[in-house]
Amino acid sequence: MLDRPRALLVCPEPPYPLYGGGAFRTAAVLHYLSQHYTLDAILFSEQTRPDPRHAFPPGLVDDALLIPLPVHARAGASRTARNLWRLLRNTPPLVDRFASFHAPINHWLNARQRHYEVAIIEHFWCAPYGQTLRPHCSRLVLDLHNIESEWHTRMAKLEPWPVSAAHRHFARASRRLEADLIPRFDRILVTSERELAAPGLAHAAVYPNTIPAVPSERPQPARKEQIVFSANFEYQPNISAVKWFAVEVWPLLQRRHPGLEWVLVGRRPDAVRGWLPRIGVRTTGEVPDAWPEIAASLVALAPIHSGSGTRIKIIEAFSAGTPVVSTTLGAEGLPTESLALADTPERFAAAVSTLLTNETERQALAARGLEALNTRFTWEAGWKILNALGI
Repeated sequence: MLDRPRALLVCPEPPYPLYGGGAFRTAAVLHYLSQHYTLDAILFSEQTRPDPRHAFPPGLVDDALLIPLPVHARAGASRTARNLWRLLRNTPPLVDRFASFHAPINHWLNARQRHYEVAIIEHFWCAPYGQTLRPHCSRLVLDLHNIESEWHTRMAKLEPWPVSAAHRHFARASRRLEADLIPRFDRILVTSERELAAPGLAHAAVYPNTIPAVPSERPQPARKEQIVFSANFEYQPNISAVKWFAVEVWPLLQRRHPGLEWVLVGRRPDAVRGWLPRIGVRTTGEVPDAWPEIAASLVALAPIHSGSGTRIKIIEAFSAGTPVVSTTLGAEGLPTESLALADTPERFAAAVSTLLTNETERQALAARGLEALNTRFTWEAGWKILNALGI
């Protein structure tokens, strides 16, 4: 039997444990590649975290290089100093975070003397490594989870000065890097049709965010009088979303539904705790699977006002049969007929309230979301697109 061709996947965010939008997208690509290639991986992980290679399902990856990242404080003077130094060097924060590892990557590749049919880099943050991988692969693919310049531009509109000025500076730096690096790849993947219009993406193709199909035999928990926001709460767009909802929307809902509980599911709830009211709110912290809490809720929330890409949290709610209320920006790249859209506090509260009290409408919207999931947003649906692209 002939050996299968080899592929290489570069992951600045480890796909396992399977938690968060980036991990879901990367894991979908990883599982696809493992079906068609003998797969190697280059992983980055903060030094204090468990070795992510141990969390991988067995048999997916043949060989992996782990690059330990130095521990960075996420707040305070040290973070400010890092970002000031990045401003002076015109280097976006996450590009800087994952820089300076060309030597160990090159050493690992040269020591193995392998040729890869395809190498895929996840996230723009690691796009500079394309030049290191190019001699070792036939095709080089960049999977853009977000458009980085757009991400910073939107954050600049939301944040106060001087943070807004820093984001505008990083947006300009990102655009320069995008113009330089993106044309060097043979294929670019983006999350939605909307992103195809971004400058320099003429050779891009849409590969949507997807999640594993929910087994039909998975038990459905009983619904509770609760609404849910599933997120990584140290991620700035999610912090902004919690602030807006807590200050502008939650008081309106509490007056209409005094017994309602707002559940926040996900990593680092301490990052938003200062904005949360003391009554009617519950945080779970990081959980191995957000689905049961989402499936037990009457409504899922996506009160997003910044960021880029499409939101896994909405697709997860589709899979749980839970209707979604989202801002227009939060729903980008997703079928708008499958969720309720609202952009002002009053309309957002009204949309949530309608779904809480109208079971017929709640079930109809949930059914449309589930149909969209099964048609377009499962791993299997996404894999058909990768196959059609010849990856």
